[in-house]
Amino acid sequence: MPSIAGQIMKRLSEQKTGWVCTPKDFLDLGSRAAVDQALYRLVKAGQLRRVGRGLYDVPRISTLLKRLAPADVYSAVAAVTRRDDARIMRSGSVYANLLGLTNQVPAKIIYDTDGPSRILTIAGFSVRFRHAPPSVMRWTGKPGAVVVQALRWLGPYASKDPDVIPILKRVLPDYVKLDLSQGIRYMPAWMRPIAHDVTNDKVIGS
Repeated sequence: MPSIAGQIMKRLSEQKTGWVCTPKDFLDLGSRAAVDQALYRLVKAGQLRRVGRGLYDVPRISTLLKRLAPADVYSAVAAVTRRDDARIMRSGSVYANLLGLTNQVPAKIIYDTDGPSRILTIAGFSVRFRHAPPSVMRWTGKPGAVVVQALRWLGPYASKDPDVIPILKRVLPDYVKLDLSQGIRYMPAWMRPIAHDVTNDKVIGS
């Protein structure tokens, strides 16, 4: 029977390039102590790279830069949330920029989460996780999350900018507008009129 280390490397070979793992991903192969020891040996042998506390990937050479490629920070974030059984959403500044509501390019990596608030160093980056209430996290994975998060970031005053509603009406596909219309009652009171104006031509359940 292959060793735990061998089974770990086999499993990693079946994942996409840059996949970041944690010991929890291999607990079906042995005890936590045995998995930790196998990961330690693989790092020492250069077969794995430690990219954060309890986070590992397979080192790879960048074909463009001809040197060791950096770890995939977003895969590392996914590994953290998978390990902690947490949900996350990107911060509103990212979505506001994507929607054209701001020219500001986010300088920090920030996520809202139903897990604890903390700042972690992941793949050389400082990543901030902010605990958010259930009313916010209910939008996780929903099409309307991009709009709700963007408006939360803008706030009630900046969201009154006369360009906000026309931009959202223009750029949002119908399925996003429909999702917003179905979730209006879960939005803060100040956000509801904006959502109504953006989705006023959408029939709930259509």
